[in-house]
Amino acid sequence: MNANRIATDQAFIRTRENGAEFGRAGKASKVLRTAFRAMLLNIGDSYMASRLTREMVKVIQADATNARGLRNVIDGEAELLKGFEFNNNSRLTGALYAPFTTAIDRVAGTLKVDIPPFVPVNMVAAPMGATHFKVQAAGAEIDFEAETFVNGNTASAELPIDATPTAVMALTVNVTANSTKPLFLALGVEFYQHVNGTMYGLKNGTYNALALVDISGM
Repeated sequence: MNANRIATDQAFIRTRENGAEFGRAGKASKVLRTAFRAMLLNIGDSYMASRLTREMVKVIQADATNARGLRNVIDGEAELLKGFEFNNNSRLTGALYAPFTTAIDRVAGTLKVDIPPFVPVNMVAAPMGATHFKVQAAGAEIDFEAETFVNGNTASAELPIDATPTAVMALTVNVTANSTKPLFLALGVEFYQHVNGTMYGLKNGTYNALALVDISGM
């Protein structure tokens, strides 16, 4: 078996098609991770990249427009990535129980998460040693073909994990108005320990959570 035969022999056409789509999924996964890099510096597990690539393959396979081997993310179902957890060691669904709503306004170019007031000690599953937490949102407009993106992020203040209700959180991120590219909205929570007036992140982000909570594909 040699590379030239795999690249030219008709018997390996399925292999070439699968390889082309897997490569496309890998590139798309990398672009999405890079778009959220500012958040992922403190969040993620060691298998996150491979897990995301596997989900990107499913998105590409959902492309009902192009022939096998030519399918891509643009014509696939990007919405299949909704709910993807960037950190399997600390999932958003198990870290933040406060209800929230999301909205993506493609015309205005805004991606928004609204969270009503909640009592942190009841609605935040904090790891041992955490005294404070921060809720953050990030949005990205991604051009998978050009491998470019427009992104932004916002966050609440660092709040104590106690019985004091939070204020309403309206986390809004802006991207290009009237974009024709897929839009992704992520929501996360980070934990801190307050010691002598300084906030310290817990264990290099092991306990922090981030998930894709809304997506508007094209």
